[in-house]
Amino acid sequence: MASSYKDPSLKVFSLNSNRKLAEDIANHIGTTLGECTVSTFSDGEVQINIEESVRGCDVYVVQSTCSPVNKHIMELLIMIDALKRASARSINIVMPYYGYARQDRKARAREPIAAKLVANLYETAGANRVITLDLHAPQIQGFFNIPIDHLQGVPILSDYFIKKDVEDPIIVSPDHGGVTRARKMAERLKAPIGIIDKRRPRPNVAEVMNIVGNIEGKTAILIDDIIDTAGTITLAANALIENGAKAVYACCTHPVLSGPAIERIRDSKIEELIVTNTIPLSEDKQIENIKQLSVAPLIGEAIIRVHELQSVSILFD
Repeated sequence: MASSYKDPSLKVFSLNSNRKLAEDIANHIGTTLGECTVSTFSDGEVQINIEESVRGCDVYVVQSTCSPVNKHIMELLIMIDALKRASARSINIVMPYYGYARQDRKARAREPIAAKLVANLYETAGANRVITLDLHAPQIQGFFNIPIDHLQGVPILSDYFIKKDVEDPIIVSPDHGGVTRARKMAERLKAPIGIIDKRRPRPNVAEVMNIVGNIEGKTAILIDDIIDTAGTITLAANALIENGAKAVYACCTHPVLSGPAIERIRDSKIEELIVTNTIPLSEDKQIENIKQLSVAPLIGEAIIRVHELQSVSILFD
């Protein structure tokens, strides 16, 4: 462990979604995780006991709202309530992955905006701040009336490819929505960008259409924020190879990897999929061509900077 952090009023707690990441974050800061137990009654109700005083403390609760999403959200809401009633000075949610982020607007009649609903829940419960990473839609920040520190995964993913020294790269966005993300990576790798123009007939079903940009003979690096069923990314990889790309790598911040994802990645043209540990990978998902990078130093540094009232944006300028 690093030398211990000088201010004992900073406390880091972990709930059940990603304890290993929480331990690494606490380690980076130079503290230990706070004592709390998260258990369930036999009917499934969540019960939380905080086993140390938090009175007057600035508390950071690490919880990715990944699968099982609703259970992890409920744990977080109950923890916020417990901290508020225990007189914590500030309650800061550290949410590496923000569940429900894909429901950020009404795309059709009578659709909910669930990303706004869960934002309301966290605020009403008593959260004072959110630290998160690569929101599916940056405008989700506007769903909150409390400060949000929106960290970026692109520098971590870019550094991996810079060290790997990929030959003649082109950074490819699998859809129009991810062009800004692709451009940020392209600037870091001093590479051109490409876009895949795709049509999605229904959720989790993607159809590749055209490739914009010259990929002939280049090493394509696909970048996305979330890979869920891996349909989009594997179809994109196949299309790139068919259109003359020499090799295809893929990367994302949040490896949701549900349903047939692992099988699709294993059978695809993707040489390596680089992800971060905002969502833990279960053993069956730890296959040879998936590599996981840690966001703990980035989040740990952000927590220290928030606590010491310093700039956070400097971390990814």
